[in-house]
Amino acid sequence: MDLRPLALGNLPLATPLFLSPLAGYTNLPFRLVIRELGSVGLCTTDLVNARSLLEKNRKALKLIESSPADTPLAVQLFGADPGEMRAATQYLESVGVASVDVNMGCPVRKVCQVGGGSAMMTELDRTAALVRGMVDAVKIPVTCKMRLGWDDQNITAPELARALEDAGAAAIMVHGRTRQQGFDGSVNLAGIRRVVEAVRHIPVIGNGDITTPQAARVMLETTGCAGVSMGRGAFYNPWIFAHTEHYLRTGQLPPEPAFAERLRVMNRHLDLMIEVFGEKMGCTMFRKIGPWYAKRFGPASHFNKGIVKIATRADYDALVENYAAWRRQFLDAEGELLPKYAPLPMGLNFHDHETDAPGQAEPAVTQRTAIPVPAGPNELW
Repeated sequence: MDLRPLALGNLPLATPLFLSPLAGYTNLPFRLVIRELGSVGLCTTDLVNARSLLEKNRKALKLIESSPADTPLAVQLFGADPGEMRAATQYLESVGVASVDVNMGCPVRKVCQVGGGSAMMTELDRTAALVRGMVDAVKIPVTCKMRLGWDDQNITAPELARALEDAGAAAIMVHGRTRQQGFDGSVNLAGIRRVVEAVRHIPVIGNGDITTPQAARVMLETTGCAGVSMGRGAFYNPWIFAHTEHYLRTGQLPPEPAFAERLRVMNRHLDLMIEVFGEKMGCTMFRKIGPWYAKRFGPASHFNKGIVKIATRADYDALVENYAAWRRQFLDAEGELLPKYAPLPMGLNFHDHETDAPGQAEPAVTQRTAIPVPAGPNELW
């Protein structure tokens, strides 16, 4: 499959593969891990409250923290006041952000009650005017992330996408669910295709349940979208961008990373968490992250019981050393997992993927089919 070049207005991208914002997770350390593994075209921050940013709130500034290696970077803003959104966009341009994304898809009540997130999909004229004000105030591209609509009776995405294109938006990113669905149910690929057909010139980026290269290909081929954006899928598998690019170009799936490579990347992620947040906070935050790496370790109960207790890097190092020794009982003479303990192959998407090895009772965190996120726009979690 040919990967066509993609640009957001005047911003060229290396690939049409995007890291979606995921509240509490897509911070600077994770973005750097993703970039080091390769093939991501654009990374986006967690959603940031425009007013908090203008007030120079410490937590809001931490959300947009970046580094020279973290480029190109988009910041996702939420808010309903046109003046605040315009001023926040100008501020972000002044500090070197490459693009601003307007959140019109967040389904949480706290965001919608103030007129942000999915609530913006119910007032098309007002929303288009807000975006026009942002576009006119800066030279960097302004994009919009939306859902298909408020509920099944109010599918407004195609009409809104056309209005936003007229307002100057550089791209539309659409999650194939309604606000009412939250993250439940199936992604509506036909609904995304209708958004693709509604716009005339700007790219539409598909999002939702893309947790494997095969799912990315299905999204591209079925909807006709210009690119795909991965959030939970990227956290589930940090290699997904490199694997997806390889698969789309060659038709061949790369082999899964070996255990040693998974440990290397997990160690790097923790190092960056400590560098950015400090040892105490970095280790505490990593308690929620470590088990997601462990999903492909094979039997991981020993690791998962220990990772939720780490307080220092020394704690973590001791845990990994002890876990590696414990894990040897499940290996063959060549050091590979015995077949009965090996994780099942990755499914097509997030909903049909099974992770637990047969006969292994793992902690609940490793059995989840969704990453828990804050119930509102927490600036730091």
